[in-house]
Amino acid sequence: MSLPFYQRHHQHFDRTYRHKELESTLSQYQKEEKSKAAIYTHGSSAYNQATALAYHHGSASSEQQSTLSSHDLDEAYTHGSSAHSKRAAAYSLGSESISKKAEAYRLGSELVNRKAQAYRLGYETYQGLKDSSKMREERSLRAKRAKQSLLSDEKENPAVYYVVPVFTGRQTYVSGITDTEEERIKESAAYIARRNLFATGEGISATKKITSSSVEEEKNTTRKVEIRETAERTALKKTLRETEEFRRKLNEDSLLHAPEFVIKPRSHTIWEKQNIKLHCTVTGWPEPRLTWYKNHVPIDVHAHPGKYVIESRYGMHSLEINKCDFEDTAQYRASAMNVKGELSAYASLVVKRYKGEFDETCFHAGTVTLPISFGVTPHGYASRFEIHFVDKFEVSFGREGETMSLGCTVIIHPDIKRFQPEIQWYRNGDLITPSKWVKTHWSGERATLTLTHANKEDEGLYTLRVVMGDYYEQYSAYVFVRDADADIPGAPAAPLDVRCLDANKDYVIISWKQPAVDGGSPILGYFIDKCEVGTTHWSQCNETPVKFARFPVTGLIEGRSYTFRIRAVNNAGISIPSRVSEPVAALDPADRARLRSHPSAPWTGQIIVTEEEPTEGIVPGPPSDLHVTEATKNYVVLSWKPPCQRGHEGVMYFVEKCVAGTENWQRVNTEIPVKSPRFALFDLAEGKSYHFRVRCCNSAGIGEPSEATESTVVGDKLDIPSAPSHVIPTRNTDTSVVITWTASKDAKELVGYYIEASKVGSGQWEPCNNNPVKGTRFTCHGLTTGDHYTLRVRAVNAAGLSEYSSESEAIEVKAAIATPSPPYDITVLESVRDSMVLGWKQPKNIGGAEITGYYVNYREVIGGAPKEWREANIKAVGERAYRVCDLKENTTYQFQVAAANLAGLGIPSPASQSFKCEEWTIAVPGPPHDLSCSEVRKDSLVLLWKPPIYVGRNPVTGFYVDMKETSATEEHWKSVNEKATASKFLKISGLKEGTSYVFRIRAVNKAGVGKPSDSTDPVVAETRPGTKEVVVEVDDNGVISLNFECDQMSSDSKFIWSKNYEPIEDDSRLLIDTKGGKSKAIFKDLSEEDLGIYSCVVTDTDGVSSSYTLDEEEMKRLLALSHQHKFPIIPLQSELAVEILEKGQVRFWMQAEKLSGNSKVNFVFNDKEIVNGEKYTMKIDRNTGLIEMLMDRLEDEDEGTYTFQLQDGKATNQSSLVLIGDVFQKLQTAAEFQRQEWFRKQGPHFVEYLGWEVTPECNVLLKCKVANIKKETHIVWYKDEREIMVDEQHDFKDGVCTLLITEFSKKDAGIYEVILKDDRGKDKSILKLVEAAFADLMTEVCKVIALSATELKIQSTEEGIRLYSFVNYYLEDLRVSWLHNEAKIKYTERVKTGVTGEQIWLQINEPTPNDKGKYIMELFDGKTGHTKVVDLSGQAYDEAFAEFQRLKAAAIAEKNRARVLGGLPDVVTIQEGKALNLTCSIWGNPVPEVSWLKNERLLMGDDHVILKFESGKHACFTITSVSTADSGRYSLVVKNKYGTETSDFTVSVFIPEGEGNEISQPDAGKGDKKKKP
Repeated sequence: MSLPFYQRHHQHFDRTYRHKELESTLSQYQKEEKSKAAIYTHGSSAYNQATALAYHHGSASSEQQSTLSSHDLDEAYTHGSSAHSKRAAAYSLGSESISKKAEAYRLGSELVNRKAQAYRLGYETYQGLKDSSKMREERSLRAKRAKQSLLSDEKENPAVYYVVPVFTGRQTYVSGITDTEEERIKESAAYIARRNLFATGEGISATKKITSSSVEEEKNTTRKVEIRETAERTALKKTLRETEEFRRKLNEDSLLHAPEFVIKPRSHTIWEKQNIKLHCTVTGWPEPRLTWYKNHVPIDVHAHPGKYVIESRYGMHSLEINKCDFEDTAQYRASAMNVKGELSAYASLVVKRYKGEFDETCFHAGTVTLPISFGVTPHGYASRFEIHFVDKFEVSFGREGETMSLGCTVIIHPDIKRFQPEIQWYRNGDLITPSKWVKTHWSGERATLTLTHANKEDEGLYTLRVVMGDYYEQYSAYVFVRDADADIPGAPAAPLDVRCLDANKDYVIISWKQPAVDGGSPILGYFIDKCEVGTTHWSQCNETPVKFARFPVTGLIEGRSYTFRIRAVNNAGISIPSRVSEPVAALDPADRARLRSHPSAPWTGQIIVTEEEPTEGIVPGPPSDLHVTEATKNYVVLSWKPPCQRGHEGVMYFVEKCVAGTENWQRVNTEIPVKSPRFALFDLAEGKSYHFRVRCCNSAGIGEPSEATESTVVGDKLDIPSAPSHVIPTRNTDTSVVITWTASKDAKELVGYYIEASKVGSGQWEPCNNNPVKGTRFTCHGLTTGDHYTLRVRAVNAAGLSEYSSESEAIEVKAAIATPSPPYDITVLESVRDSMVLGWKQPKNIGGAEITGYYVNYREVIGGAPKEWREANIKAVGERAYRVCDLKENTTYQFQVAAANLAGLGIPSPASQSFKCEEWTIAVPGPPHDLSCSEVRKDSLVLLWKPPIYVGRNPVTGFYVDMKETSATEEHWKSVNEKATASKFLKISGLKEGTSYVFRIRAVNKAGVGKPSDSTDPVVAETRPGTKEVVVEVDDNGVISLNFECDQMSSDSKFIWSKNYEPIEDDSRLLIDTKGGKSKAIFKDLSEEDLGIYSCVVTDTDGVSSSYTLDEEEMKRLLALSHQHKFPIIPLQSELAVEILEKGQVRFWMQAEKLSGNSKVNFVFNDKEIVNGEKYTMKIDRNTGLIEMLMDRLEDEDEGTYTFQLQDGKATNQSSLVLIGDVFQKLQTAAEFQRQEWFRKQGPHFVEYLGWEVTPECNVLLKCKVANIKKETHIVWYKDEREIMVDEQHDFKDGVCTLLITEFSKKDAGIYEVILKDDRGKDKSILKLVEAAFADLMTEVCKVIALSATELKIQSTEEGIRLYSFVNYYLEDLRVSWLHNEAKIKYTERVKTGVTGEQIWLQINEPTPNDKGKYIMELFDGKTGHTKVVDLSGQAYDEAFAEFQRLKAAAIAEKNRARVLGGLPDVVTIQEGKALNLTCSIWGNPVPEVSWLKNERLLMGDDHVILKFESGKHACFTITSVSTADSGRYSLVVKNKYGTETSDFTVSVFIPEGEGNEISQPDAGKGDKKKKP
């Protein structure tokens, strides 16, 4: 337990008022008695406990009892809220006080003595404080805990030491109950003395016996002390008796009273930078503590130094706010609180800016111009906020599984920072809490609610409530959720609203609502599925479908949680599952409550232990209160109470049944006992009567059975409700109907009603709601405007759905009418001595019917007090302006206006501001009135007005139109027209789409510009969807009409036509014809009198209107078109033309747009009619309107004029063609040429003549396309009249003949000819490839060559670096140039270019760093340049240069290495004894070393073998006389620093015949040459 904030004080309230003498006396007395204290005391709470203890122990003496009771009465008064806790302590110690009466007598006597002394000391303090003029009125006591040692004399319960927490609040002892200030000071001093006396613990300690030291000390008390104590005791008794007598006359309730505001703080409206001080006066006892709040937040003076100053003195409190700014606009609250209660007073502060948003006149009390949220309330001004809903969510339609979002923009005025609204969403009146199905969001401006996965449970009336403090506004709209498409066609819709009604250890009762749609066949029943929380496995709970919408699910595991879902089934199949239920645990309600509960009270220090004898082995008794809670044809649910005799061991139950009329009891749950005192029985015979009883069991055995239930018949006790009746539909809106009905009679456990609607004649019924609605009224939305519907209703409960009600009468869907809303913006248009002309604006809601008139009331205002209302007109006024007559001059009046329509008289408008009836004498005109906007489009609108009633001293000469954006300030008004317009309308263009504007009018006369009119309502520049314009039409009879169509009309809408925005009264010029949603204004005789602007307005719509400007030019166009329709001509798609056909025939033709079957055509040549015959062939196709005439050949006598004349009914037309002179000659020549061409094409011929193309391989291909070819047809090619022999024969498969010329060059120039011929004739084609034609071909060849060039590559050589590119073919005509860093390269011996085969290269010998850069190869084909680029710098250059150095070194080495140039044979065969001499040339730089080998061993020269190396160039090998020993393989090895080379040869020595056999020589293979680098 914690203390209230107003009781938390750190110091005693009276410590600063102690007298020094009193302080020293009390201190000395406390030191003397400190050793006698039996307990630890702390602060003021010791006094409270001591007094309470004295009260508990009582007194045997009546005088002492009287004293103590007086003291207790004083204690109850001074301690207030702590009295209850003391009484509780007294009750708990009551048993001890009985056994201590004797001891209490002595303790009471001692207590009286101490009090007498305290009174004397207090009186001395009073003398010292007597001159003090002020006493501190708010005093506090710190709540502290005291430890008391209590001894009990009871034998059974030994003494227990524990701590009793005692809390004291903010208290005043006796201050305030006496009449004078002196008596208050005297009583305060006495209280101080008594409190400090008891703070030492004197007279409070209660022990089992008094120590011997205390007794001896009392015996040794001196006579002087006894006399003094006796005197003090006597004086104190007298004072207490007097105080007791005084308090007996007082009522505690009349002294302690809650706070009360004598003067409440006042609301203020000030300017910025001003200071404001709020005052209030509060009474109450004890004295209340007052706290100031700003928008329900406590004001912290220290957090805003210098901003706030709070003062409190003698019950007067004030809050000063320095240098107020706009953020100080708020609601301020003064909260006063004491022990008797709390009370608040409110005041509003509005801080205005010099260019602010508030109208100062809105904050004067008593005026009628106060805004809604700033009216005078018991809490002052501005105690309410003005809350508006913009961009609201409308009636919504969704489908199961979809995501739906509802949103609304909220505008709150005034907008006060740090005071945010509370956003609440409701469904059917129940507060919605966010869940996985529903998400809410508040952005600071827009509130949204999102249905993440819509289900039929989400259908209902959604309400958005915006709460600001104690005030709120709300907006509602209905949300419909349609069924999702069934997985199986014809299956029913999913059930809904699955709930767990009763959860126990053994079973859970599941309930649901039946769906509205059965799929076309009756629902046979429902399947229940369960799923353990934490898994995804669903199992079916029932084998056969159940029809009752409630079912007990058994087989649950105790302590585990489950979710459930329902599926409906009919003959077509099973529905999709319903939304899953909330998880439910298989526990008894008591266990569930115990798990949810938490300790509700702190430890009190008292432990009560009860002991029972062991009950093991006791068989439980029978259960009690067994009864049937629910019975259907599928199951019966039993419920009972556990037995009283069961011991500590838990019990379980067996359920037994028997058929009524027998005693054959059968146990239902034979295997597993029931754990819960509830049970569901299945498999009972429908229609039979049963009795049931229950036995308890535990480890000791099975108890006696309970009393059997009464006879229960197995069957549905809940009947299907009867059908509703008296279904009555009424109109609501243009898409909805309100339906009411009479509830089902004697319906039990009614869930709700389903409503269905059907279009008349369709025979199909559609559900209007998918979630049963309660009540007998519902609004069916989503209907088609103008259609007729019938409706029916049926009821639903757990037993099923009722029969349908009888069908309602057919009703047409259209908006219902209601009385109009009040007119507004009442203003004075003219004022004279005894009358005033009023103007006002049309009601924003006309109630669905045209306004028939207005009624005006007025009343006098005298001294600021309005009188009674009087009627100004008895007959309704049709205009929005009226002159109120018989008024008193110089009298102030207020006015109100009410509108009327067919539904009746609407609510009058609020009283206008006060107007004084006096003569207007100003020279300028008054304000125009009755402003309205029409033909609103995205960038323009038309503004209409009526001229001012008061015109001033001169007639009105024109009007100025002003406009500004709605959100702009008054400074942003700007004039639309620079020159005053004399018209009473103006089309305003140049508007910004989507921007809101307001407009006003100023009239002008010679004296000047008058006062502006009231501004219009805000108008948004936008072209609404479906907007249509006035269309002008001319019919077949030449009738001119203006046509306007509207698809947004209601049954009461009308088309109103006007000219120049004035009603059309002269019907002699115009005829109006209206049918349905179309209206036509027909001109009887269009002339200049009809020029002007024609507009059409559709009433009872959202501003549907359009206009058409008929000027002189348009009139001439329409008259011409009308003349054409009156005197029609046959329209022609094409005039008479001529063309030449394939065989050279001449075709004359023309085409009309359409011809009837009765149309006629006359063909005329040179004014003579010609007819169909040998020379002329005529054709007429009336379906297409095509007319043609054919002539086989055009002769010279056919020169002249040709005319086709058409006639179709009264419509005629003709077209002529003149063929004379050059025109005729050209036509005749062309026809003859075409004739010859036709004859040519009868044999083989060219379709496309000879031409050329360049192939990607840079070859030239000559080709032509031929036709009418056969096997015998020959094709011969010629160049310069010389036949070209072709290796292949043409097969003409594709009709193309080609001749390929490879490596085309200048030598191929010439004239090429190809001839086709067979027995049917021949044809030829010539192609001249000379001069310019040849140059063009060469250019194309060069272009293809250039395009075939590869990208430039870098190659290193032993001479330097080479850049090269390959082309498919190279011609000298292709000009090649190289650029280095954009500069043309000058070729030298070091840098040169060339072409090798198809390679174009640039060689850079001995490259240097200056050669780095970008190289461009440009190939010019004669017309266009083609470039290839390579960058020879950086790494590319470094790598190429390194490779060049390597190749250069390798080339030098290859050039200078040692080598044998020649002269040595591979094999030498020589006769023994002969001399062998071999010589070879040697090369190497430096001169190589020469060595010889024989059989791979070094051979040294001697006389037999002479080895020579002469001049570093020639090596000689000589054997003077060859012997067989010289046979073998010899090698010459030359070597220098660049390499080594070996040249081998074989010597074979033979012996001549007769001298011996030839010596076998080593393998004389071919010599090898080896290089060793």
